[in-house]
Amino acid sequence: MHNKILVANRGEIAIRVMRTCREMGIRTVGVFSSADRTAPHILMADEAYQIGPPPAAESYLKIDRILEVAQESGATMIHPGYGFLSENIQFAQAIIEKGLTWIGPPVKAIREMGDKTVARQTAIDAGVPVVPGLERPLTINDDPVAISREIGYPVLVKAAGGGGGKGMRIVTKETDLVDFIERARSEAISSFADDRIFIEKYLENPHHIEIQILADRHGNCIALGERECSIQRRYQKIIEESPSPFIDENLRRIIMGKAVDLAQAVGYAGVGTVEFLVDSQYNYYFLEMNTRLQVEHPVTEMITGIDLVRQQIKIAQGDVLEYSQSEINFHGHAIECRIYAEDGFNNFTPSVGTIHELVLPDGFGVRLDHGLRVGEEVTPYYDPLLGKLIVHGSTRAGAISGMHRALSEFHIVGLETIIPLCLTIMENTRFRNGNYDTHFLIDELKNIRSQKSTNVAEKRNVFAVAAALHHTMTNRKPKITTGNHALSNWKMTGRQVELQ
Repeated sequence: MHNKILVANRGEIAIRVMRTCREMGIRTVGVFSSADRTAPHILMADEAYQIGPPPAAESYLKIDRILEVAQESGATMIHPGYGFLSENIQFAQAIIEKGLTWIGPPVKAIREMGDKTVARQTAIDAGVPVVPGLERPLTINDDPVAISREIGYPVLVKAAGGGGGKGMRIVTKETDLVDFIERARSEAISSFADDRIFIEKYLENPHHIEIQILADRHGNCIALGERECSIQRRYQKIIEESPSPFIDENLRRIIMGKAVDLAQAVGYAGVGTVEFLVDSQYNYYFLEMNTRLQVEHPVTEMITGIDLVRQQIKIAQGDVLEYSQSEINFHGHAIECRIYAEDGFNNFTPSVGTIHELVLPDGFGVRLDHGLRVGEEVTPYYDPLLGKLIVHGSTRAGAISGMHRALSEFHIVGLETIIPLCLTIMENTRFRNGNYDTHFLIDELKNIRSQKSTNVAEKRNVFAVAAALHHTMTNRKPKITTGNHALSNWKMTGRQVELQ
């Protein structure tokens, strides 16, 4: 039995993992850069170690230093969270070679699913449909113009070893092709140190549907339903929900089965997500597999009642799955809004600063995963994700109403956030009707911006004024007006106070 886990991450996901560890009676080790010395995830950990200066490359991405902390602290397992080193083959291999337990899938699965061309071929071999396109990276001998003509425009140029929307370009006309390939290649090198590029058909107005899978090391694998992830900007998700308002029960069952087929074909174990694109005719195509815990995993937890982090840990310990596919039931509807430190109405410009005032939403069906506190400095060193707001309701309409209420209560003073944009999306007719796809923000942003200002801005301004008044009141010294006589503290109660 393992009694100590090092969480190789920061912010809300580190806190999320530590909470489950505490419930399981497992002690936690936190790591932090000098910029995160007093961050909430450090206060949550049972013990914590500094691993370097603020830049992630010198701290959270330092494999050797993290392994040193594991040895020094006596941690026997390492959980990578998501982002940073969560899908890093060298990190997973180094942990295993040190005799520690890696809370993640087999290295082979990370390697094969992390390479988009290999993943694509694995899907084909497993009978999972893929988007039409080149089934290997471009080589110097290839003619990309001829290849793209055969596929048919528009095409999507993609980094073979990348993710998160980086190293991707949509090409609608032949004259842009060569330039866009070079741009995608340059971005792929800087982001992934891998310049391999391939080309596939670009599906216009598809839905982004992902299937959560759970697999143990004994050959058992199940699917935990789908998440609709089509509200995106720059290939980065903003709002996710389950069940999808687009697909029906029959398609859900088929796609879940294909996700399990792919996971078993690659020998997967742990928590993972198989992502698909579904076009307007309900044709589905494999997109990629994320071999880690997803940011949006709470959506699935809310409708299934299954703690995915607990399952990750138990699978890593060698346990057999607690559930069979027939035992998985879905209850109600869940929606997640990612709370980014970005101005959603100004081209998603990142925002940095110090949180001066903070009001967090609460109430029936509301869950907030975050790493926020008053006085916390949001720096440019890390991802702008501050947390995730998740709301569960018995129906989709109820979940939307609950999310609208929760967002209206959520206030962060000191930096711009995406909260006003999310609130406005909850009011959007297309979204409320479930009539949206991956082009929703492109199509609707102009209308959303025009809707923004009255109610959203007024609420924010009212709160800002109240926060400023509160700050003034709490930082001014009281003078007791009682003539020439000083009063003891207990006599001050109920007296007239004049602020200087």
